[in-house]
Amino acid sequence: MKNASLIIIVLFLFGIYSCQQNNKTITFHESHEPKKAQAPFSDAVEANGFLFLAGQVGMDHSTRTLVEGGIENETKQCLENIKAVLTHHELSLDHVVKCTVILKDINDFAAFNEVYKTYFPNKPARTTFAASGLAVGASIEIDVIAVK
Repeated sequence: MKNASLIIIVLFLFGIYSCQQNNKTITFHESHEPKKAQAPFSDAVEANGFLFLAGQVGMDHSTRTLVEGGIENETKQCLENIKAVLTHHELSLDHVVKCTVILKDINDFAAFNEVYKTYFPNKPARTTFAASGLAVGASIEIDVIAVK
């Protein structure tokens, strides 16, 4: 987990450094989900031609509850939530260059992967690890970096 977190921090700092060197701006986008307007983070941050998305869990945003049905359904909902954020920014999953996947239970890897590969035929770079205590009791959280 420390290595994955370090990679994310390095990528983010590199993006900020590159923006400063090129006098480009960093844009902290408001959420497209009205119920998340008061969240203490941005759904997406744009820097130097990249869009960094916040982690998504398998939450149905219309009900603000996790979907039922296990890791497959949560994975599908995570990816649909990511698609919604990307679509809001006029991008698609084809623009994703890096995914970070956090599983509550590494034994769910095979089931998660079966769903995941149907969404990413281009095979972006990916880091996957397990950690306990994900937000709202989720079984999975995924964040992505997309290129504009």
